[in-house]
Amino acid sequence: MSEPLSLVWLRRDLRLHDNAAVYHALKSGRPVIPVFIFDRTILDDLDDRQDRRVEFLLQEVNRLQDELAKMGSTLLVRYGKPIDVWKELISQYSIADVFTNHDYEVYAKERDKTIGKLLAEQDIGFHTSKDQVIFERDEVLTGKKTPYTVFTPYSRNWKEKLTSFYLKSYPTENYFNHFWKTSPEKALTLQSMDFKPVGESFPARTASDTLLDHYNQTRDFPALPHGTSQLGMHLRFGTISIRDLARQAKAAEDTTFLNELCWRDFYFQVLDHFPHVEKHSFRREYDEINWRNNEDEFGKWCEGKTGYPIVDAGMRQLNTIGWMHNRVRMITASFLCKHLLIDWRWGEAYFAKKLRDYDLSANNGGWQWAAGSGTDAAPYFRVFNPALQAKKFDPKGEYIRQWVPEVDRPNYPKPIVEHTTARQRAIDTYRKALRKGK
Repeated sequence: MSEPLSLVWLRRDLRLHDNAAVYHALKSGRPVIPVFIFDRTILDDLDDRQDRRVEFLLQEVNRLQDELAKMGSTLLVRYGKPIDVWKELISQYSIADVFTNHDYEVYAKERDKTIGKLLAEQDIGFHTSKDQVIFERDEVLTGKKTPYTVFTPYSRNWKEKLTSFYLKSYPTENYFNHFWKTSPEKALTLQSMDFKPVGESFPARTASDTLLDHYNQTRDFPALPHGTSQLGMHLRFGTISIRDLARQAKAAEDTTFLNELCWRDFYFQVLDHFPHVEKHSFRREYDEINWRNNEDEFGKWCEGKTGYPIVDAGMRQLNTIGWMHNRVRMITASFLCKHLLIDWRWGEAYFAKKLRDYDLSANNGGWQWAAGSGTDAAPYFRVFNPALQAKKFDPKGEYIRQWVPEVDRPNYPKPIVEHTTARQRAIDTYRKALRKGK
């Protein structure tokens, strides 16, 4: 092929609708081919060869392939390390420019730096755009032009800036005729990548008007089947537009749902500006905590056998379907860090392995909140009482009985720690560490 092409590299943005990189590629004046890479740098580290996220990705990649095939085009799907794949693509195609969207994780930024250098050596343009957030990097700063480290003032500024300008969709559909006309490529399979199908059906891709009407009243009760949006997976992989969702929340005047989108932006900018949070406490003094890290107790927490029904229900839900209700995520995380005094990084890593909607910035932010080590952190002396949390948010015990059917039987385990004793132990341990860190 001699005609120069524009390639659009899809990563966390698996849609053609309202996609910044797709829009700029289609407007480049050259035929466009989308590319998706199943990144072996990430996939080879997965323990479970039945990982739900991989199956979801393949489902959405096939959906995109079908969408493009109807337009007489194709999606180039590759399995390998990005540097190797891009060397191969450069040898196969005449590429003038590559378009993609920003990614804020440490690995992703290093990956893009490497690929950008490779493309520059071949005189190929590399263009990146904001897409997966409303505001990024330095768009919402304090009066001193520094990044926010507390959510409330950040959210106030975020909402003040949230004009219709930032919520406009990219009209990609107007330029779909610019996709390169060619036969569709043969699709990859899970088996060809050494993964096994789970055969799971995934949540719908939209937030219903009904949900937004009652989100504030329903979101904290895990027994309600549709009390939350369950859009985390779609936001994580960009199968839904964040701008569409924000407009929908604004139109419904749902400040609670809009606040959740704001939290998402906040955690992205924390990770972007303070990359040390990936491995360390945001507040460095919390790295001085003398964690007990009892492996037997950690194993019981993972399996949902702690003797605390709301904690066990959450962990069993996570292990069974790869998802856990957000209120219960807070309860289980607090229990691990405070009651068992196990390093939050152990819990964060376990969630990372199991959650189908795992997102580094949000997962890290949530765990550091629970541990008290993050930006807007629960103070170290706040220790959730699991029994009271269950009474308040699962008053009829429906959620607990769904996941812990033996809860009222003799074979259900006794609590592995006593709440009052564990609470005081946590407070004493934290206080000692924080004095040492001063």
